[in-house]
Amino acid sequence: MSGRTSKPTGGALRETAESSVVPVALTRLAWTLFAASVAALVARVRLGGPWEVPGAVAVDGLTVLLWVVVTFFSGIVHSYSRRYMAGSAHETDFFLGVSAFTLAVMALVAADHVALFWCFWLAMGLLMARLIGTVDGWPQARAAAGVARKYFLASSALLGVAVTALWWATGATTISGIAASADSLGGPAWLVAGAALVLAAMIQSALVPFHGWLLSSMTAPTPASALMHAGFVNAGGILLTRFAPVVTVETWLMLGIVVVGAASALAGKLLKTVRSDVKGELGCSTVGQMGFMIVQAGLGFFGAAVTHLVLHGFYKAYHFLSAGDEVERVAPTESGPESAGTGVAGAVVVLVTGLAGGATFALLTGKGTSVDSGLLLAGFVTLTTLHAARSAVRRTALSTAARYAAVPLVALPAIAVYALAYRAVSGLLAGLPLVSAPTELTALHALVAVAFLAAYVAVETGAHERSERLYVALLNAGQPAPDTVLTATEEYDDN
Repeated sequence: MSGRTSKPTGGALRETAESSVVPVALTRLAWTLFAASVAALVARVRLGGPWEVPGAVAVDGLTVLLWVVVTFFSGIVHSYSRRYMAGSAHETDFFLGVSAFTLAVMALVAADHVALFWCFWLAMGLLMARLIGTVDGWPQARAAAGVARKYFLASSALLGVAVTALWWATGATTISGIAASADSLGGPAWLVAGAALVLAAMIQSALVPFHGWLLSSMTAPTPASALMHAGFVNAGGILLTRFAPVVTVETWLMLGIVVVGAASALAGKLLKTVRSDVKGELGCSTVGQMGFMIVQAGLGFFGAAVTHLVLHGFYKAYHFLSAGDEVERVAPTESGPESAGTGVAGAVVVLVTGLAGGATFALLTGKGTSVDSGLLLAGFVTLTTLHAARSAVRRTALSTAARYAAVPLVALPAIAVYALAYRAVSGLLAGLPLVSAPTELTALHALVAVAFLAAYVAVETGAHERSERLYVALLNAGQPAPDTVLTATEEYDDN
């Protein structure tokens, strides 16, 4: 969408006579909050100790880490929007919405009382729905906001059910109190709470089959999309990390989390291959990456899930804010470097790089050195990073031989960075009730691993492109709600 339009018709991003001082003030506030968050992080690392208002607020390592991440993204979005929204009739409302969203997330990650946590979870969703519908002169934007709002209200209702059931079962009104009583949980109350927590996380993180709201939100201004994909969708991982002592009570629930996460990771990877629009492709990528984050939580590595949401946030914010540069007006070709399958030489390079990458991750983190869920963690990190490296190399103008050589040069350092970030984040989260709880491997874990490997091979070799039925099924599964789609170019200017 454009940041301006020449027609002063209802709802479009049109010129205004006066420029508000609100964007300037709120941008400065965002960067001030970032500086304060960095100071809080440094103080937390150096001083440690509990920072809390008993029964209401608890500031721990996860809190200060997410404060830094959220305020940094918010500062970037505010600064970017100063130009993107310049002259828009919605400029002030947009900046107020982004600032309010930032404060809601900051309050959410510091809340210890379950009522406060629920209120800020609800506020976060409603504010994001408002940002999605910023251009309210477009019926499609209003429809997209309505779709998102319904999903977010459902997520909030499920979270309300979960915390009510946990209060009933433990008598505790704080997250820390519930965590302390987790060993005594069981029975119907725990079952209701655990299922509701997982469903709330799935909705907020746009996992299949709840990914419709995310793919229907493409009418949102690009800065709002960046904030959504870099920050908002991570809420599912934050929720599971906060309530880790609850969801790890029974192994079968953790297996269920692995399955739903893996389904979204695979679906997102495949849906991405049939999207031709940049924002749609990024949206499908987010579905897959959030699925991978949930898999990490299901394997018992909540520190890895937090690491993934942080790294994914930086990656996706960059790609959304530079989405305009991604558009290439070139004629389609029958074949080319990107569509060609992987040859024998390429397969050997990928195999050797994968083995070296897995060994690197295991060496730096200690995960994958024993036969437990850490082995799968190392494998999944290696596969996803290797796939990203291969995709990046394919887009270059290098020769085929140079591409083969570039794959390990890109993938191995990326895996090392991921591993070191995981170690740093895990150290910062050391004060949480539960950061790592590896589980024993089961036949279901093996099945998920085989599915991941098969999907990776299929995408790399182009095997998935040979089935017209699969193509049509993926195309249908990735469609947004019909009333959220702009179907004519003129609608961008005339509404």
